[in-house]
Amino acid sequence: MKIDRLIGILSILLQKDTVTAPELAERFEVSRRTINRDVEDLCRAGIPVVTKQGANGGISIMDNYRMDRTLLTNAEMQDILAGLRSLDSVNGTNRYGRLMEKLSVGSSDFMVGSQSVLIDLSSWYKGSLAPKIELIREAIESKTGLRFYYYSPTGESEREVEPYFLLFRWSSWYVWAWCTKREDFRLFKLNRMEDVCLSGVRFDGREVLMPDLRNERIFPGGIRVKALFEPECKWRLIEEFGKGCFQTRPDGKMLFTADYTNKEDILTWLLTFRDRAELLELEDLRAELVEALKIITQKYGD
Repeated sequence: MKIDRLIGILSILLQKDTVTAPELAERFEVSRRTINRDVEDLCRAGIPVVTKQGANGGISIMDNYRMDRTLLTNAEMQDILAGLRSLDSVNGTNRYGRLMEKLSVGSSDFMVGSQSVLIDLSSWYKGSLAPKIELIREAIESKTGLRFYYYSPTGESEREVEPYFLLFRWSSWYVWAWCTKREDFRLFKLNRMEDVCLSGVRFDGREVLMPDLRNERIFPGGIRVKALFEPECKWRLIEEFGKGCFQTRPDGKMLFTADYTNKEDILTWLLTFRDRAELLELEDLRAELVEALKIITQKYGD
């Protein structure tokens, strides 16, 4: 991608006094003409890149305006590299790994050294997720609409959207897009999208309203849950809600309190604890839970 190459060229110019266009063209596997256009783009961005002809010529940053080579510390660069590697974990390619390998040749010490942060964003669905992410990125960059079949709690439908952002939040991937069916911006979960393809419809782009991703906005709560858990459930409560979600009683059991958005989520979650959790108060929910257990007992009893 062009932005990756521009970052790479700038990084090399910060580390070396002079580099030639053929050297850059070979390193980034593009033509000299492409490198010349990249240099012009860097100049338009306000970076004083100069070129000199002749035997000792090449491309460099003007001495009087040269940026501090320590602009990025070792720790900052390692964080950037960790982020780039994390993108390779979901896009199904080694694009960013190849970029960093090219930059590391002959570079300063901040490009090498031990890697202490490893991030894998691929989840359990890497096989199906990577092609979707690549296709959505292509649609965003080319301003081409997407068509897909969407499965949601309210039903199934075919959607056509104008995609604007890929988001990773709540351990899942989403696309923020303008939905032509709803005539509004919507957040679509990639794992619920099937038969994703380019619609062929180009769009000019519109003023994008950024998604409000606050937990209280997406998961507004409203149902106060109080439940009693056996001591062996402590690790799960801490993992999912933090240590402050319960009070330990003298008998070792834990009194848990939290806000939930809907009844179905509460019942489903409690059932995963089998007989090690007891829902307190909320008599209507207790009745629904008893009825669900009766149906399950009858089904497996038969």
